[in-house]
Amino acid sequence: MGGRFTFKDFVLLTGILILLAVLLLVMYMIDRQWQKMAQMQALMEEQAMDIRGLRQTYGQLEQRMASGDFKTSSSDSTSTDGISAAFKRAYAMTQQPDYAEGDWLISAFNTGLKTITPLVSSDAYASEVQSYVLESLLIRNPDTLEWEGLIARSWQVSDDGLVITFQLRDDVAFSDGKPVTADDVVFTFNFIMNESIAAPRQRSYLEKIKSVTATNPHEVVFTFSEPYFESLSLAGGLSIMAQHFYESYLDKPEEFNQSKGLLLGSGPYRLVDPKGWTPDKGFVELQRNPRYWGDVQPSFNRIIWRVIENETAELTAFRNGEIDSYNARPIEYKNLKNDEQIKKNSNNYEYMSPIVGYSYIGWNQSRKGKPTWFADKRVRQAMTYLTDRKRIIDEIMLGYGEVAISPFNPRTAQHNPALKPREYALEKAKALLDEAGFKDSDGDGVLEDSEGKPFEFELVVFQDNKDSNRTVLLLKDLYARAGIKLIPKPTEWSVMLDLLDKKDFDAITLGWTSGLETDIYQMFHSSQTKAGGDNFIGYKNPELDELIDKARATVDEEKRMPLWQKAEAIMFEDQPYTFLMRRKRLAFIDKRIKNLQMTKLGLNQLLPIEWYVPLALQKHHE
Repeated sequence: MGGRFTFKDFVLLTGILILLAVLLLVMYMIDRQWQKMAQMQALMEEQAMDIRGLRQTYGQLEQRMASGDFKTSSSDSTSTDGISAAFKRAYAMTQQPDYAEGDWLISAFNTGLKTITPLVSSDAYASEVQSYVLESLLIRNPDTLEWEGLIARSWQVSDDGLVITFQLRDDVAFSDGKPVTADDVVFTFNFIMNESIAAPRQRSYLEKIKSVTATNPHEVVFTFSEPYFESLSLAGGLSIMAQHFYESYLDKPEEFNQSKGLLLGSGPYRLVDPKGWTPDKGFVELQRNPRYWGDVQPSFNRIIWRVIENETAELTAFRNGEIDSYNARPIEYKNLKNDEQIKKNSNNYEYMSPIVGYSYIGWNQSRKGKPTWFADKRVRQAMTYLTDRKRIIDEIMLGYGEVAISPFNPRTAQHNPALKPREYALEKAKALLDEAGFKDSDGDGVLEDSEGKPFEFELVVFQDNKDSNRTVLLLKDLYARAGIKLIPKPTEWSVMLDLLDKKDFDAITLGWTSGLETDIYQMFHSSQTKAGGDNFIGYKNPELDELIDKARATVDEEKRMPLWQKAEAIMFEDQPYTFLMRRKRLAFIDKRIKNLQMTKLGLNQLLPIEWYVPLALQKHHE
């Protein structure tokens, strides 16, 4: 006879389930308490370490005063109100009637990061994260564009421009409490120049520096082997790495080169665990640095980037208030400007940044040691004639962009105004391809080379960028009219980076950022075709190399600009890239975020942080 489930059994089962639920709740609460206790213990240890450091400093100060060795010095970067020039704008923010510290700033990345370790990372997203953690000797004023001291309080440049001496502030510390000294600056340079460290891009820039020497704990001297037009930018803009944190990796460079999240600096924010970030987290979170040395403390408690690869999901997250900013595609922008919910909760910003970068198609000229069809400049010229950039801007970008002529911003003195962008010209392209030996020998509508191989190639494109993928489909149709078969190759971001490193692709569409003056050595000098270099298309032109070298060594701006313009003319003729466009930024930012301003560098999304949320509008609390 089978057993029956009685009321008594029901009561017993219910009691067991309630007991289990209570146990789980208790375990959860205990776990939370342990976490809180661990955080409190870590904070107390940090405070104890800081107190020990203050006692040590006080004792040293007493000894110096007793010995009569105490001397005062004025700071070139500090005004009479005690606020350094670099913090003036941020200080003005703190004087707003509704200014308050607190809340979180949450943004989105459209692709996952492989690593945020300095030097080994190679994408703009990782650089953005690092900019909140690592600091440099100098920073550029966004209004005047002049250099101002950050970690450095003053500096001198020798008459010949070959020696730059920096005096460092003596109150700067890394986020773990260790002081920043001239030895850390020396270490940073030597660490980058160590061939076992995977930093070929950085070494290519720093190779003009002969030596970096600490003359005392707060003075460091950069000596250049030859004049360089951006020597102050190069030395002053070097992100300082903590010697005590990174030096052990000199004995195990591969561990550093393969690392994912080794990040510690002196900036306003820090990783809670400077060795513990991994890509599988799906986000990057920085917390306020409790030891930040700056004249103005960071306003946000946390800076967070969520990885949201789907653009529709990102817009939904912005609508729901889960992220604070949204960079709109042109096709969305006009509609979103009139969207009642978006208008109520955000402000929109539409501008062409003075340092805006450019997108391009890179034609690989050498693959697996053999020249490709794109090694012939007539073919590259033809591809540019076939790329109807005005149509791309009108139909896909809806006019929110301009045709790019070269790497140089057309609003700067680097650009030769006599150069005009090539317009779409099918017949010119066909003539150049015919001259290069491509003919439709079998009448199937596809060109063949002299060996009868059909002209078809793969174009690598980031799979999650809808505008880029729409552009590629338009190009497929345009190129087909000339007898060329384009095969789109949508690709994950991590795979794209691997293809670039291996130089294993036919053509690729990507973009470069720009500056106030663009140094093209990294992308177009023949020496940078080496492994790890950013001339990943294998482009070589000795005449261009000579002009790049001369321009970089010419400190006088009036003499340098004509050299850049000659270099631009060579690139215009050679078309190593088909330079596509420069895009306007089309951004929506949550209305609760205050003090957004336009500067000569674009929106003041800068460091030191100049944005804040009034207390009444804050929604994230510790």
